[in-house]
Amino acid sequence: MTDVDALSEPAQSLREPRELLLAYLDAYRAAVLQKLDGLSGDELRTSRLPSGWTPLELLNHLAYVELRWVHWGFNGERLDSPWADAGPGGRWHVPGGRSAADVRRFFMDTCARSRKIIEGAGLTQEAATGGRFSGQPPALSWILVHLLQEYARHLGHLDIARELADGTVGE
Repeated sequence: MTDVDALSEPAQSLREPRELLLAYLDAYRAAVLQKLDGLSGDELRTSRLPSGWTPLELLNHLAYVELRWVHWGFNGERLDSPWADAGPGGRWHVPGGRSAADVRRFFMDTCARSRKIIEGAGLTQEAATGGRFSGQPPALSWILVHLLQEYARHLGHLDIARELADGTVGE
């Protein structure tokens, strides 16, 4: 049995909230990819959980989380299908014909674009209306904290899925 390296936390010397939030978000994104590294194509597409989701479906879901909260939510971009990661019954899915490399690239590209959007805005800037939000939209700081809790929760899920898949445990 091998151990996945512990999440590399941002430097303790970071003091500015914006830099700290972005550094943690980047660390979580990297940890997701690290937890998937080494799984075969079959393992990425196999569920070992009663809910039925697979590690690849979770990665696809996280790309859509970024799209829904940063691109559509904060930036107000038009998305034709912001819930495309949900299949029948709302369960996560990966469309047929999409390879693991395609999903990984989609995740990485989406995260890179999210980072650019975030870098161009202030923490107190409110999300655009007309996208995901109507009425009083949240500030970017709220959205970033929400993203961090999504990643933290799903990294815990991946820890369990990875241990069930091949015995690899993480911290």
